Amino acid sequence: MRRAPRFLLPCVLVGVAAALEGTASAQGPYEVAGTRETSTVEDLLRRAQQARDAGRWVEAEAAYGHALKAADATWTTDAERAEIAVELGLCELALGRYRDAADHLAQGLRHRDGLRRGLAERAEEGLKKAERRVTTFYLGVNPPDAAVFVDGKPVGRPAPTYELFLEPGHHTVRAELDGHAEAVSAFEGLAGKATSLTLKLRRAPERGAPGAAGSGPGRPAEPSPPPAARPAVPLTELRIGGAALTTAALAAGTVLLLRAHVIDDNLAEREMVFRGRGWTPTTCWWPNAPSACAEIRNDLAERDVLATLGNVALATGAVFGIATAASFVAERWILQETPARRSVQVVPSATGTQAGLVLQGAW
Repeated sequence: MRRAPRFLLPCVLVGVAAALEGTASAQGPYEVAGTRETSTVEDLLRRAQQARDAGRWVEAEAAYGHALKAADATWTTDAERAEIAVELGLCELALGRYRDAADHLAQGLRHRDGLRRGLAERAEEGLKKAERRVTTFYLGVNPPDAAVFVDGKPVGRPAPTYELFLEPGHHTVRAELDGHAEAVSAFEGLAGKATSLTLKLRRAPERGAPGAAGSGPGRPAEPSPPPAARPAVPLTELRIGGAALTTAALAAGTVLLLRAHVIDDNLAEREMVFRGRGWTPTTCWWPNAPSACAEIRNDLAERDVLATLGNVALATGAVFGIATAASFVAERWILQETPARRSVQVVPSATGTQAGLVLQGAW
């Protein structure tokens, strides 16, 4: 009986090891830090790339999704997270999940300068395809620190403006903030179309103010001061509209110029190839010019049109931006009164795919 514990201890250790091995094998193959610490971003990306190259889109989408979550929790750069987001969006596009694809592709293109050239072009083409299947929703909120809910779901951290991708159909948007009345609106989203909306939350009356209920028994309510006359010009709405138009015009101009630049690069590469074949600058003017010359002329025409439209859009956006910024300076003379608030800031904003003005503060 005294020897029994010596034989029992190895059996117990073997049983514990087998139980731990069974638990580890029961975990999913793509669990990340917090559930399986041995999984790393590199391992997940390797599995995702293998699944993508083999055409296993469901497996690749799951691996890229876990890799993006793991990258957010580790010391990774914006460019690395942007590349993972683009790959995830391309997998979602292949699976027909257009709203998620548009969201992740747009997330990656916000850091376009950090993407490889080929991946950036694939992301732009994929975003165009996804946007044709979803509705793009531009939302402005005042005050900007209000919490926003679309169809009852929070949209993330408070911001003055939002760019959201939604499924086509009826949607309800709501904004709430302590000390303010709730703002609610609804709209009908159409596939391939953009919708713009602004929610303005009005400040709720403070409790205990003169004339409010509960100010004290037997005490006459003091007459409230007459409401300040509202300006005949809806200056706040015009400013928000000007900021939205500025952002849209600058973004459109940037995209058009980028496309023209891509075509110009392709033409330069073709020119090098054709010169290697013995072509000269006058080859396309011969009576029996090669058939490739027609395609070159079409590309040249498309490049010039895109460049012209891009410059016009940028100029238009600059005009709207200057006018919007000037409204704050000229408010004293337009309304013939001192602005009530001076906490508004006009901040220029530009990324790889978007440019514009951000208005911050209370109007």
